[in-house]
Amino acid sequence: MNRFGILILFLICVAGKSALAQTSGASFTNPLLASGADPFSFYKDGYYYYTHTTGNRIDLWKTKNLADLKTAQRKTIYKPPVNTGYSKNLWAPEVHYLMGNWYLYFAADDGRNEHHRMYVLENAAKDPMEGEWTFKGKVADPSDKWAIDGDVFTWKGQLYMIWSGWEGDTNGQQDIFLAKMKNPWTIEGNRVKIGAPQFDWEKHGDLNDKDNPPHVNVNEGPQALTHGNRLFVIFSASGCWTDFYALGVISFNGKDNLLDAAAWEKHPQPFFKQSKENGVYAPGHNSFFKSPDGKQDWILYHANSAPGQGCGGHRSPRAQPFTWDIAGMPQFGEPVKEGIALPVPTGK
Repeated sequence: MNRFGILILFLICVAGKSALAQTSGASFTNPLLASGADPFSFYKDGYYYYTHTTGNRIDLWKTKNLADLKTAQRKTIYKPPVNTGYSKNLWAPEVHYLMGNWYLYFAADDGRNEHHRMYVLENAAKDPMEGEWTFKGKVADPSDKWAIDGDVFTWKGQLYMIWSGWEGDTNGQQDIFLAKMKNPWTIEGNRVKIGAPQFDWEKHGDLNDKDNPPHVNVNEGPQALTHGNRLFVIFSASGCWTDFYALGVISFNGKDNLLDAAAWEKHPQPFFKQSKENGVYAPGHNSFFKSPDGKQDWILYHANSAPGQGCGGHRSPRAQPFTWDIAGMPQFGEPVKEGIALPVPTGK
């Protein structure tokens, strides 16, 4: 073999080793971005589509691996018109691919918190970074009460929405509600309350703090999580302005009727909470994703890096893998310390 052939062989070997390192030895550290509350992602056709709360618009990221969010393609896909019921305080967006189209759910109001409701956008393009996002309308049950943090999921072929809402018209307590959906933009029938604050760890807050909402009984950010034939709702509890913001679990223990409130059981202890040792505070408002090869389960959540940072721009998105115990319950462990190298999700 001549020198040119040896050089080509050497370059091939180097490239092969580089590719192997990227797939088997690559790592990342939290946080995934400098800031971003209420992180959510949806995986389709080899890409993750990620979004989080920005407040006045909806942004979407596209990446092969969520560990690469800092360099991912980013696009503002929607800015609401002024002077509408959904012009301000756009919170907790979620992007889903349902029944052949893309849908983007978000909570918004007209500048008055008591007017918060859920809304949905639609896009018929194959790639949600392309095409046109159109405003489809409000998503509400017949009671049309205050609502935020909507999440949609399918269970045994039926589409449902879960969200955080008020029982009445005043800000006293946030509960978890569930309803059946006729289609991705229409709730069918009445809502059912499946969770309400009941344990001490769900009620942290300071009623005397005039700068924070006048309630501490908070259940919000519900996320459906399935494992085999098990269905769970993972939710955030306590005031987000406290370091005690944490995740809890509600389990469905029935057979087919998800709208039977008695078939849901809340577990008495939090499943994911602050770690002073690791310097992670107020972890919450999570979502879930699978690794690209479908073999790993990951939790995506926001948290603060220091105590007392509250609900503002200090919250940053983080990710870590989780497991399941022998009884089929999720085991999230402790929030991982910033700067600790974690292997990227498998199958990149």
